[in-house]
Amino acid sequence: MNPKKPYSADMATSTKVLLLIIISIIISSSIHPSSSSDPTPSPWPHQFHSILIMNYSGANQIIDLWYDWPNGRNFNIIQHQLGKLLYDLEWNNGTSFFYTLDSTEECRVAHLDVGILRPNWLDGANYLGQEHVDGFLCNVWEKVDFIWYYEDVVTKRPVHWVFYTGRSAHVMTFEVGAVLEDANWQAPAYCFENKDAEKNPKTHPVIADGYLETSVQERTLRDSKLA
Repeated sequence: MNPKKPYSADMATSTKVLLLIIISIIISSSIHPSSSSDPTPSPWPHQFHSILIMNYSGANQIIDLWYDWPNGRNFNIIQHQLGKLLYDLEWNNGTSFFYTLDSTEECRVAHLDVGILRPNWLDGANYLGQEHVDGFLCNVWEKVDFIWYYEDVVTKRPVHWVFYTGRSAHVMTFEVGAVLEDANWQAPAYCFENKDAEKNPKTHPVIADGYLETSVQERTLRDSKLA
């Protein structure tokens, strides 16, 4: 019989190294989960009210946003800093009204291919990881190079988003289930007086408005990518 070989120091070292490699792999896989376990953005509630602070190229706005998916409508009431109050009313048939309610009676009607965003419009977004934004730890997604979306890790509420144009939104309030009364969704009569908006002199101040131009540009790209 051959005598039993002693357990050498080299063998002990090799065993320890192997164990360390196995432990390292286990820890690494737990810290860096596979893409299949990446978090997904929460669908938008079917109805909500939110106050947003918007910035675009240094211009500030406060937007009073009402989202009403069951009734196929979305309303942005925009207060420009030390400027006009503009109403941006979207319907799911692709029609949008941009108007004021002051004595100028400005109105512009736009017809786009697709209506308002569906609640699950962020499906398929690319997960980018986590980032602190506005004091909140957020999961971050990017969708078709159109929008970067930040959602609070704990509450799942939206915190911030940035459009490809550079226009950004900071979410100040988010009231799930809040609904605006039906009477407030009616565009004024002067929006229907002349269907040819380009020939209506009352439309020109709104057409020149930076928000309208940027919004229509964003929605046109949105229609082609997020529909």
